[in-house]
Amino acid sequence: MSRIGHGVSVACAVLLLAGCGAGTAPGSAVGDQTTGPSTRLPASTTPAATPTTAGPVPQTLTFTARTVDSKQFDGASLSGKPVVLWFWAAWCPRCRAAADDVARIDRDFTDRVHVVGVAGLNSGEDAMRRFVTDRGIGGFVNLADDDGQIWQRFGVTTQEYYVLLDTAGEVVHKGPLTQDELRERVTAMVG
Repeated sequence: MSRIGHGVSVACAVLLLAGCGAGTAPGSAVGDQTTGPSTRLPASTTPAATPTTAGPVPQTLTFTARTVDSKQFDGASLSGKPVVLWFWAAWCPRCRAAADDVARIDRDFTDRVHVVGVAGLNSGEDAMRRFVTDRGIGGFVNLADDDGQIWQRFGVTTQEYYVLLDTAGEVVHKGPLTQDELRERVTAMVG
């Protein structure tokens, strides 16, 4: 096996071993947990649209992906507003429980914060689509990331995990959050 293939296999194994209940408990101190300003795309806006700012695209947003409904997505479309990246797995009970709250954040902060779900950890395309439909989270973009490229890009190793970016694309929080903590941080980002 090539060195790269071995590294990818090890990364996938670590993600799988993280499991639904493993990892740091919600609300625990993990990573950079400072807050800063942030915003989001309205549900009716096509996420693959042009960036919301004419300035340069932050390095954190220079990625492309595919949505769970097989559309192309350009991370640059998130430029200019704060971003909530919610990492979830279709088989995760904690993710199921959090879905309603994440959808509520999306509705409550429409036009001020981009909310993007990032599904992965061997969820499978059919299960991802069912999760989005069953949990009613189709109002915001959900990316299909079973190969883990976006998870790796942001250093995520477990599901039900958040990465928050300010308007400049800087990471202002990385780690689990309770739903109250998520609301507090998003509120602070839109100030």
